[in-house]
Amino acid sequence: MKIICIGRNYVAHAKELNNEVPSKPVFFLKPDSALVISNRPFFYPDFSRDVHHELEVVIRINRLGKGIREEHANRYFSEIGLGVDFTARDLQSEMKQKGLPWEIAKGFDYSAPVSGFLPVSRFSDIHDLSFRLVLNGKTAQEGNTSLMIFSFERIIAYVSQFMTLKTGDLIFTGTPAGVGPVAIGDRLEAFLEGEKLMDFPVK
Repeated sequence: MKIICIGRNYVAHAKELNNEVPSKPVFFLKPDSALVISNRPFFYPDFSRDVHHELEVVIRINRLGKGIREEHANRYFSEIGLGVDFTARDLQSEMKQKGLPWEIAKGFDYSAPVSGFLPVSRFSDIHDLSFRLVLNGKTAQEGNTSLMIFSFERIIAYVSQFMTLKTGDLIFTGTPAGVGPVAIGDRLEAFLEGEKLMDFPVK
């Protein structure tokens, strides 16, 4: 199982980190050891002092596919949920400055909490879904899938040019503006179309 993460897929988030808005999807991978399910706690790593939350809509691949055409991509997922892409921002900045890969900032253990999944058929339009992260009772991030630079289908088509998608693979589809630090003792809640899908502490 792969965890595929799309970067810079919301204009406001790209700008808040002083990144260029991409002309094609940017993606990286997290290992399966990053996955956290069932609202289990996120354990703050001892190698970072600046871990940030990044709330994202997540889709789960439901069939094998390679070189998928964009117009057929909707056949390759039938469930949608939420996830938090935890990022060790201090390590990421250090690696970027040196021109080095930054998997240690994104792929560390427990860096990808994921909610349960809901059927796509439950929603009238998955390209217009609101989602929100609440940190210690206050809204920290709000987004809508209508603001994605690259749609779910475009992401699937693009990624599948380079690697085969398999049943169970997860795709984090990018975070809106408002990313910020978390600390031990924090509580994170995440909502999709007003329904709470995640509720977990930082320990």
